[in-house]
Amino acid sequence: MSSGRDNDLKLPIQEVHEMGSLSNKNAWDNAAYEGSPPSTPFKVQAIYNPSSFPTNPYGYEEPPVYPEKSKPHPGCCMAFVNGIRSLWGTKLTENLSNNPELYIRRTLRELIVYIVFLVDICLLTYGMTSSNTYYYTKVMSNLFLSTAVDTGVTFQTIRSMADFWNYAQGPLLNGLYWTKWYNSDLISHGPHSFIYYENMLLGVPRIRQIKVMNNSCVVHKDFRKDIIGCYDIYTADNENKSPIKNGSAWTYYSEKELGGSSHWGKITVYSGGGYYQDLKTNMDESAVILQDLKDNLWLDRGTRAVFIDFSVYNANINLFCVIRLVVEFPATGGAIPSSQFRTVKLIRYVNSWDFFIIGCEIIFCVFILYYIVEEILELRIHRLQYIKCVWNCLDLVVILLSLLSIGFHIFRTIKVNILMGALLTDPVIYADFEFLAFWQTQYNNMNAVNLFFAWIKIFKYISFNKTMTQLSSTLARCAKDILGFAIMFFIVFFAYAQLGYLLFGTQVANFSTFLKCIFTQFRIILGDFNFDEIDNANRILGPIYFVTYVFFVFFVLLNMFLAIINDTYSEVKADLSSQKSELQITDIIKQGYNKALTKMKLKKERISDVQKTLQNGSNMLEFEVFRSNLKDLGHSDQEIADTFARFDCDDNKILDEHEQMRMRNDLEEKKFALNAEIENFGKNVDNSTVVNQSAENAKNGSKKTNGSVTNEEFQIMDRRVVQLERSISNIIFKIQAIADKLEIIEKNRDQMGKNVQNVKEDEKNETVEKL
Repeated sequence: MSSGRDNDLKLPIQEVHEMGSLSNKNAWDNAAYEGSPPSTPFKVQAIYNPSSFPTNPYGYEEPPVYPEKSKPHPGCCMAFVNGIRSLWGTKLTENLSNNPELYIRRTLRELIVYIVFLVDICLLTYGMTSSNTYYYTKVMSNLFLSTAVDTGVTFQTIRSMADFWNYAQGPLLNGLYWTKWYNSDLISHGPHSFIYYENMLLGVPRIRQIKVMNNSCVVHKDFRKDIIGCYDIYTADNENKSPIKNGSAWTYYSEKELGGSSHWGKITVYSGGGYYQDLKTNMDESAVILQDLKDNLWLDRGTRAVFIDFSVYNANINLFCVIRLVVEFPATGGAIPSSQFRTVKLIRYVNSWDFFIIGCEIIFCVFILYYIVEEILELRIHRLQYIKCVWNCLDLVVILLSLLSIGFHIFRTIKVNILMGALLTDPVIYADFEFLAFWQTQYNNMNAVNLFFAWIKIFKYISFNKTMTQLSSTLARCAKDILGFAIMFFIVFFAYAQLGYLLFGTQVANFSTFLKCIFTQFRIILGDFNFDEIDNANRILGPIYFVTYVFFVFFVLLNMFLAIINDTYSEVKADLSSQKSELQITDIIKQGYNKALTKMKLKKERISDVQKTLQNGSNMLEFEVFRSNLKDLGHSDQEIADTFARFDCDDNKILDEHEQMRMRNDLEEKKFALNAEIENFGKNVDNSTVVNQSAENAKNGSKKTNGSVTNEEFQIMDRRVVQLERSISNIIFKIQAIADKLEIIEKNRDQMGKNVQNVKEDEKNETVEKL
C-alpha cells in the first residue's frame, strides 16, 4: 500500500523562472542599500508540476467551489487616498527589485524633489547672511581695536593695568560717544549715540571684572617674609565674592543675578558674574565714572579679567553688532587683550527680500513634514535594518538639525521682541544682547553643518550610476586598511607631539600647549612651518625633531596612506568595468526622447491627412465627406468631429471656401511649428511611424513577429544558460576537489602502510637481537 502511494507521489520536477510573483512581499531584497539598481533576479527552483498531481488520490469528496465575489471598484475617496500615499513612494517603501526602469524613475523623482528642497534650504541659509556682515565687523573692530591714544597704546597693545586705563579713558570713550560732526557741529540725536553717524549705541556700556581671593595659593616658607599675599590663577573655587564697599562696582553679583554667561578667554573660562559698573549715555558722565574707578584702585592684584560689553545697531543694513572687549590679567603679571565681535541679524522681517524668505521658510517646514512622514514609513517597513545604512542615518541627522533650527527660530523671534520692548521702555539700561548673539551664532553654525550634510546627501540619489559609486565604494572597501593605518599613524604622531611640547613649549608659541602641538604638526605636513623658531629653541634636538618627523610622517606614513587609497581605487575601477552594464539614466532619457519624437511625427501625419482631405474636397465640403476621408486614414470619430467643429463657424455641417482657407492656414502654421520642433529635438528618427512603433515594441519585448523569438524570451534563455553554466562549473569544481582529497587519502594510506611495515621490521629485528 505504501509503495503504491509512493509511486503515485513521484512527481516530475521542472525549473520555474520567477519573474516577480513572490508571495512574501515583506521579504523583498531592498535595493536602496546597494550602489546600483538591481538587475531582474532570475531564480531557479524545483517545484512539483501541478498537472502531474493525481485527481483526488484519496477518494474523498471534494468541497464545493463557490464563485468569488467581485471586489467593488474603488471610488473617488480611495483614489484620493492612493494618490496621497503615492507621494511617499520611494525606493525603500516599494518593491522595485524586479523593475530596474521603475527603480531609476523613482530615484529621479526623489532626486528632483530633493534638489528643490536643497535650493530652498540654500536660500534660507544665505538669506541670513550678506557681505555687509564682514564689512560691519571690520569697521567696528578697526575703531575699537586699532585706534591709539597719544602715547600710541591701542587695545591690541595693552600690556598693563595702566595701559588699560589709558585706553578706557581715551579711544574707548571717543569710539562710544560721537557728539560732533567732522566740522565740529554738534550732532542732535537725542539721548542716543550714533557711532560713525550710522550705528546706534543700544542702552549703555557695561564694565565688569572678575577677581580671585587673597591667599588663594601657598607661598613657600623661605619667601613668606618678603611676599605678602598670594593670588592664584582663576578658578571657580577661588573666585572672590566678598563685597568691598557700597555700589555695584564694589559688590559681587552672581551669573544668575546678572543674567550673563561664561566666557572662554585666552587663558581659561570665566563665569558670568563679578563686579560691574554701567556707564552713562554721554561722554562726560562716563569719563567721571571711569576716573573714580581708577582713583579708588578698582583693578588690583586680585583682578583676573575685565570685560567691556556693549551693542550697536545699524538700521541701513538691519544688523546688530554685539561687542565684547576682554583684557585678562594672568597670575604671571601683564595683560592679554582679546575681543569678540558678533554681527548677527536678529530682526528678520523688514524688507521685501525678508518676506520672500518667509515663503521659503514655509516651504522648508512643508518639506520637513514630508520627510518626517517618509522616514516614519521607511522605519515602519525596515525597522532596525533601516539605520544600518549610512545614508538613512544622514537623513535622520538632517531632519533633526532642521527641527532644532525651526525651534530656535521661533524662540529667537519671541526673545528679541521682549528684549527690544524692555529697551524701548528704558533706554538708559544695559542692553544684554550677548545671550541672543551667542545662540544666533550657534544657530548659524548649525545651519552651516546642516547645509553641508544636505549637499553630501545628494550622493544617495546619484549612487545608482556606476561612475558615481566610485567614491563610496573606494572608501567602504579600504575602511579596514585605513583604520589599521590610522592606529599606526597616530602612535607616531602623538609621540612627536609630546616630544615637541616638552622641547619647545616654553619658548615657541605654536608649541605652548599640547593641543597647539597637534595642529602645528598638521601644518608641518602641509608645508606651513617656521624652522627658525624650532632651531632657536633647541639648537641640537630641534633639527633632529624636524628632520625625523618630516621623514617618517611625510615621506613614509603619508605615502602609505595614498598607496592604500590608490590600490583600492584601482580595484574598484576594475570591478566596475567588468560588471555588466545595467539600465542607466541616459537610457531613460533616450526612451523619453524617442517617444516624444514619435508623438510629434504622428501629430504631423494627422495634419497632413487633414490637408489632403481639404485638397481633394470642393468649395463646399460637407461633414460626411470630410469624415469618410479621414475615417479611411485611421482617425477616430471624436477627433474628426472636434476638428470640423472648430472651423464650422455657422454650424451648418458644411465648410465653405472661407472656412476651408482658415483651416488650411491653421494647419500650415501647426505643421511649420512641428517641423521646427522636430528639427530642434533631433533628426535621427525614421520617417515611418510604424517602423518606430515596431522598434519600440521589439525593445520592450511586448510583441513578437510570426515564427520569431522576442527579446524578452531570448534574455530569459540567455540567463538560464548562464546559470546552468555556473552550476556545471560549481559541480566540476567540487568533483575536482573530491578527487584531490581522495588522492591525498590514498597517498596517506600508502605512507601509513610503509610506516607499519617499518615498525614490524624494527620489532622483528629487536626480537632477533634479544634471542
